[in-house]
Amino acid sequence: MMEGNRVKRHYDFDWVRVLATFMVFLYHCSMFFNPFPWHIKNNELNASYILVFSLFVGAWIMPIFFSISGISVSYGLKKRSISAFIKERFIRLGIPLVFGVLILTPPQIYIERLTNNQFKGSFFAFFPHFFDGVYLDFGGTGNFAFFGLHLWYLLVLLVFSLLTIPLFKWARNPVIFKKVHFVLLPTLLILAGSLKTQNLGGWDLIFYLLIFVYGFYFFSSENFKHIVASTISLHAIVAICTTFLYIMWFMEGYPEPGTLENFIFYSVRTINCWSLLLCIFYLAEKYLSISNRFLKYGSEVSMPFYVLHQPVIILIAFLIRDVSWSIPVKLIFLISVSFTLIMLCYHFVIRHVSVLRILFGMRTMKKATVKKEAA
Repeated sequence: MMEGNRVKRHYDFDWVRVLATFMVFLYHCSMFFNPFPWHIKNNELNASYILVFSLFVGAWIMPIFFSISGISVSYGLKKRSISAFIKERFIRLGIPLVFGVLILTPPQIYIERLTNNQFKGSFFAFFPHFFDGVYLDFGGTGNFAFFGLHLWYLLVLLVFSLLTIPLFKWARNPVIFKKVHFVLLPTLLILAGSLKTQNLGGWDLIFYLLIFVYGFYFFSSENFKHIVASTISLHAIVAICTTFLYIMWFMEGYPEPGTLENFIFYSVRTINCWSLLLCIFYLAEKYLSISNRFLKYGSEVSMPFYVLHQPVIILIAFLIRDVSWSIPVKLIFLISVSFTLIMLCYHFVIRHVSVLRILFGMRTMKKATVKKEAA
């Protein structure tokens, strides 16, 4: 929405981004304890409450990032030229990605190789082997993770941003969101499930691309929130029912790929994701359409927090994996210590050093000050 020559700030979307960043942090903490493959696992796994948490959050956490990114691109292209937009994408996404691949990724691969008995020796002895083969998945033999492990989101978002420029340039304005889209858009997501490209974070790249485009054209539409609010009871019921069905079905036994049962399961999971996104957007608009000091701080810390969180989690997890504590004690310790270390690094170091601000995807101090004064 335009106010004179300025684009109105939607604080609810900012809140969603900040809270989603914290949730992905908790999700990766849970990966240390659940039965899913990951870089490092605890000496005791949990297939009950931690698995349920992982399944619930994993159903919507990365789709919400891509939908918010699509919305941000919609507003961003109203404020800057295509060339300025491309430059901003490479600086804010490309630089942290390269930094993460070269600096933050090697220690994580090293820890994975140590815990899987695939390497013995110091990190300095391992580092020359970092470029030996391409890292493709957990437990493989290649070491070079060109996508930065958890930073794959930055790579995919950068590609999506560049790939969709011709489309967004041709038709920049969001379309009118109608009730028929509640059926049409999730149906397209279900049909996209037949196109297998690359699964990342629980969903296929085509799924993320559609969600990204939805954010640009539909979720950023001015009437989107009003339509969702008028039908929220239905979405809430669907979200609750499909969440219960999806999680129980998964825990009873994942359907065999290529079967009709698997297609129905994927459909339920897709509808669950779609309904949860609508509920999240509704709750954010209803209760979080405000700005305060916490939001301003959280918005600034989101990117460096995201870039830094997994390496810190893996390091702390490595130190406690064989300690004879109960799972709840380890979980609380992992969350609290990791969060504290990340925030200390950001608050006392990263945000005060211009080079680090750029490496972690932040604006320079001068640009950040100008933006704050203009807000």
